Amino acid sequence: MEKQTTIIEVNGVKLEVDLRSARRIDTLRIGDRVKCLVKGYGGVMTTYPGVVIGFEPFPSLPTMIIAYLDTGYGSGTLKFQSFNSETKDFEVVADIDNNALEVDRENILQRFQREIDDLARKQEEVEQKRDFFLAHFGRYFSAQSATEA
Repeated sequence: MEKQTTIIEVNGVKLEVDLRSARRIDTLRIGDRVKCLVKGYGGVMTTYPGVVIGFEPFPSLPTMIIAYLDTGYGSGTLKFQSFNSETKDFEVVADIDNNALEVDRENILQRFQREIDDLARKQEEVEQKRDFFLAHFGRYFSAQSATEA
């Protein structure tokens, strides 16, 4: 007996339906929200909010590029993942409920600003060390140059 299938759309989700089962077909575009299931330390699977940022149409291995936000342990780290049929420990689905993974925009922006401020302080510290070196170690190199001549 031949399967009869039809594609229907329910609330923006396309479904291919036959008499015995239904299979979900997601249509993703650049900029669409997704949920990412990522295997972390100890094999723990964690869900993160993400966005599709690109597609690479390789003939042998079409690849989707995902940017996702790792909000664990007080960080707001933006990570990037290439996703294709050979990707391990990473899964992607369309974020159809739009409320399941609320992202606090201001909190994330504050985390990025803290990271920027920390790096600026580090840069200033290294610049001060460089200036100190140039100011106080000039004699060392002048003496070394004189002994080499």
